[in-house]
Amino acid sequence: MSANDRPTGQPTTPQESAFLKACRREPVPHTPVWFMRQAGRSLPEYRKLREGIGMLDSCMRPDLVTEITLQPVRRHGVDAAIYFSDIVVPLKAIGVDLDIKPGVGPVVEKPVRTRGDLERLRPLEPEDVAYVTEAVRNLTGELGGTPLIGFAGAPFTLASYLVEGGPSKNHEHTKALMYGDPQLWADLCDRLAVITSTFLKVQIEAGASAVQLFDSWAGALSPEDYRRAVMPASAKVFESVAGYGVPRIHFGVGTGELLGAMGEAGADVVGADWRVPMDEAARRVGPGKAVQGNLDPAVLFAPREAVETQAQRVLDAAAGLEGHIFNLGHGVLPDTDPEALTHLVRYVHERTARG
Repeated sequence: MSANDRPTGQPTTPQESAFLKACRREPVPHTPVWFMRQAGRSLPEYRKLREGIGMLDSCMRPDLVTEITLQPVRRHGVDAAIYFSDIVVPLKAIGVDLDIKPGVGPVVEKPVRTRGDLERLRPLEPEDVAYVTEAVRNLTGELGGTPLIGFAGAPFTLASYLVEGGPSKNHEHTKALMYGDPQLWADLCDRLAVITSTFLKVQIEAGASAVQLFDSWAGALSPEDYRRAVMPASAKVFESVAGYGVPRIHFGVGTGELLGAMGEAGADVVGADWRVPMDEAARRVGPGKAVQGNLDPAVLFAPREAVETQAQRVLDAAAGLEGHIFNLGHGVLPDTDPEALTHLVRYVHERTARG
């Protein structure tokens, strides 16, 4: 299936796309579909292209970023492209000594845990990520009517990587800093909000039609801690790009108890993972917001009929909602059969085609 095989035809501009219409809570020709981590991971053409090239090096090469971002659009016919990057790219760009280790994730050589460590985080300048500008411009020229979603990590998740020194199950160092030195924590999150805002602005000014803020680790927080210690920085990011008029999406994993607060942080669209049905997620988020999600990524390993049944459950739960974007409840798992994703896109388009 190609992008031109969609039941209602290809939009001529991103603004006419089903994806952006859903973000704006306008009537759509079909429920739009895209997948987090669709760019890469499960695609054999991605693995072939990345052979012998490190993750961060890939993110800094406009030719690779362009091709990797386009691959799932060509293969699956999704309604939006997601810019291929990693949440630590802006940190690397300002000189943080880190690397993405296969099978582990981002690892920071010198964690940030003191006031002196904080001073190492200088502001991000657009010229630090000139390769992002080039890649986004390339992509918007290639994508035509398919929107490009800009990408960034939220301040809390970036702070967690910096403070822990890498991925963490319990976030003990992060929470120790958050509780033990609230002012240093607030200053760290505020500085990261400024860095993240610049990273998103670069993508929007180069042509991105929407942006998504990933707060991968926010589910480790209680609602009270989220509102007090995290939401102000996320809200600052969303406010910083509000003037561009592009839809702003907020997503976190395990954030069912935080959906109301995430809705208040300033996004236009709030994503839910698979643990909360879409109708309940929309109720928790509150009125005036579109919602995104939320098929369990593991469902794609089941037989096709079972995938369709579970996808229909998501569509049924979202029926009648203002603005629903079909997605997974987290990223595409690396061993997912690409054909399962292609079929899922076709199924959702056909089941929801209107007119």
